[in-house]
Amino acid sequence: MRVTSLGFSTDLMVRRLAGSIIEDHGDHLIVRTPHIPNFWWGNFVLLGRPLRAGDTQWIRQTCRESFPGAQHLALGIDGMRGEVGAATEVAAMTLEVTASVVLMANAFSLSNDAATPGVRRLSTDADWTQLATLRDAWQGPAADGSEATFRAKRLTEARELNEYGGAWFGSFEGDLLAAALGIVGDGSGIARYQAVETHPDHRRRGHARRLLQAAAGHARNHLATKQLIIVADPTSHAIELYRSLGFTELERQVQLQGRTAPM
Repeated sequence: MRVTSLGFSTDLMVRRLAGSIIEDHGDHLIVRTPHIPNFWWGNFVLLGRPLRAGDTQWIRQTCRESFPGAQHLALGIDGMRGEVGAATEVAAMTLEVTASVVLMANAFSLSNDAATPGVRRLSTDADWTQLATLRDAWQGPAADGSEATFRAKRLTEARELNEYGGAWFGSFEGDLLAAALGIVGDGSGIARYQAVETHPDHRRRGHARRLLQAAAGHARNHLATKQLIIVADPTSHAIELYRSLGFTELERQVQLQGRTAPM
């Protein structure tokens, strides 16, 4: 299946580099991440067109067969204009529908090769421990042991990507990690930002701006990147930061997701 959305095509690039399994079934893709089975957007179906009448039944059946035991259903709809499809099917799916903004910037104009005080690539065990703490502060405490395990696995995945296919950068205030993000690329000329996270107590101090520029320089120099992709909530204040750095909106990325009984 030819994927037209840069949001989804870069999602798939990251998933491949992280070791996910991607199966092409002609009109849809099945993405599996066996090492993190409860990662919704590591275990999902990508449909190559908007929903049509009668799709709900076969999509649910496909998810039951593809993700046995899963307690979620995640469905992406490829496209650039944010089209979901038949209203009757959307209602029948009983899932939350989101349309994120996909933005692009030129790596050469955004990158900053000059050393930025306090900004560096994560490298030590202590750095990654701090990132775990930062994520807990940003997301709130883990609800239970399953959620804590999920977060630990996602952190391990990021650390592995940091060694191959990407890099995670931190912005520090003294020895404290105040903000972090990742950049991932496969040498194709396009790289995707990952998880821009700032500690709630350290917002509006320029951390995200400095990180975005430092990661752009790394992507240009080490990942053969020409274009940078970032995906954001259209209601987020971060959109204005991205636009001020030269990002322009390309498309709307449609996702449907929700909890289900074990499949």
